[in-house]
Amino acid sequence: MPKLSDSMADAVIIRWLVAPGDAFARGEALIEVETDKATVVYEAEADGTLDAILVPEGAAAAIGEPIATLANGRAEPSKEDGPAPAQRDGAGTDRPNASPVARRTAVELGVSLHGIVGSGPGGRITREDVQRAAAVSGARDQRSEAVGGKGEVETLELTATQATIARRMAESARTIPVFTVSSDVDMSLITELRRGARREGAPSLNDFVVKAAAGALQDFPKLNASFVDGTVDCYARVNVGVAVATDDALLVPVVRDADRKSLAEVAAETRRLAEGARNRSLSPEDLSDGTFTVSNLGMFGVRAFTAIIDPPQAAILAVGSVRRAPVEDADGGVVFRDLMTVTLTCDHRVAYGADGAQFLSRLRDLLERPLELTL
Repeated sequence: MPKLSDSMADAVIIRWLVAPGDAFARGEALIEVETDKATVVYEAEADGTLDAILVPEGAAAAIGEPIATLANGRAEPSKEDGPAPAQRDGAGTDRPNASPVARRTAVELGVSLHGIVGSGPGGRITREDVQRAAAVSGARDQRSEAVGGKGEVETLELTATQATIARRMAESARTIPVFTVSSDVDMSLITELRRGARREGAPSLNDFVVKAAAGALQDFPKLNASFVDGTVDCYARVNVGVAVATDDALLVPVVRDADRKSLAEVAAETRRLAEGARNRSLSPEDLSDGTFTVSNLGMFGVRAFTAIIDPPQAAILAVGSVRRAPVEDADGGVVFRDLMTVTLTCDHRVAYGADGAQFLSRLRDLLERPLELTL
């Protein structure tokens, strides 16, 4: 299984595009897989002939785990990475492909091995697979017994993407010490600029935020970084991830070198990435190498929220809606302005409160004086 995204640990094979005995050329599509971020097609890195499929459609495999053998390599899968031959019990029925410890665990927990999809090499059922199946079965039994006045329960299984997002967000919340800082930004000038440019393809409010965030990161590179094994890695390139909600997942495609792109180029790229995220046609490159993330819920009327850092990044910016609010002017009078609340969440191992506050101050300056962003 190849590594197809930064955060990928495993992936589910959705479809094999070649069958055993088929010859293929370099660059030809071999499999369709669902990673933690998208459904992508993996292409052959060299010419070859498929001999045997070790991981079937619908099963998961970890990075580096054998998923097939080649006739021009080894003709038969080895005992280590190939599926174990089907065994028969006394009644003559096929026994599931499971390790001895998995069989013992199944007996202890009263779980049937039939129907369990193995996560081991060649689809072999492991002890962890049995334990997960037992936990799911127990939870379903409890839900069935406790239906009562709540009515019938519909259990929704997580897709591979949803399960990975859940795991990574739980890991982020559990392992990263964070702090948050918020600020109100006067978006009146940008609102007026956008009101005068209603043509198709004009930069959105979020495009201005992405461009301004990239500019602020140039001045505060500590937030364009990652905490890795006790050290801080600061990146030369500013690649801003833009969170995009789809029907069943949250994807974060990346605007590469956002600081070097014009506002118009940022707008064009975010439109392309958002469309690709929603129809799940993004490439692995579109989803990799992000150094900072912008998450915007303003279009849903959300005034402010706190976002969870997407590891290994050091910060994420949450953007709320634009609202009309009374503000005191320089003469002591009251005027109505278009205000927007932004909230920055930072990894406290990388940055401190003053760093976050100064970043937001620079971001606010850029958004309140947007001419610099449009040049």
